[in-house]
Amino acid sequence: MNRTARIERNTSETRIVASIDLDGRGKTDISTGIPFFDHMLDLFARHGFFDLTVKADGDIGVDNHHTVEDIGIVLGILVNEALGDRKGIVRYGHAVTPMDETLSEVSLDLSNRPYLVYLVPENLGLCGTFDTRDVKEFLYAFSVKGGMNLHAQVRYGDNPHHIVESVFKALGRALDRAVTMDERIKGHHSTKGVI
Repeated sequence: MNRTARIERNTSETRIVASIDLDGRGKTDISTGIPFFDHMLDLFARHGFFDLTVKADGDIGVDNHHTVEDIGIVLGILVNEALGDRKGIVRYGHAVTPMDETLSEVSLDLSNRPYLVYLVPENLGLCGTFDTRDVKEFLYAFSVKGGMNLHAQVRYGDNPHHIVESVFKALGRALDRAVTMDERIKGHHSTKGVI
């Protein structure tokens, strides 16, 4: 089964070309114009074993918000398209990930019922030029377009870089588990018979 997708999305604020292979090896080619965000997307893909390319040209002269949010939209669409009918997937994923003094956890359900619970400190300031408040915007867009129920929580931590990094690593690891095919699952892993 080929679980890949590619999208080109152009708006008056951003131009994005991206692709994903859910069954990859964690190879990345990412350029968003926001170095810290490039690093986070690289971590997400490497820890999820997704082959991911993202080329974005956004209005970062205004600020990074539109680019970060629109990449969340694009990645959600990519995951949704790559999953196809979602038959045979484990569906649920969970990861607890330490990063020095920080411990984060991400749980998700590829249920096609989007929802975001975000229990992450929201006043962390900047990491480079990246406003850490945009993490929530990214995850919201990603969860809605990806059709996933997504819970992100930082149990403890105080270094902004470590907090954001552990969330992105946990996101990759949790999604990797959720998209895994399981031969015991015939059709959809749901009592409803559909997802």
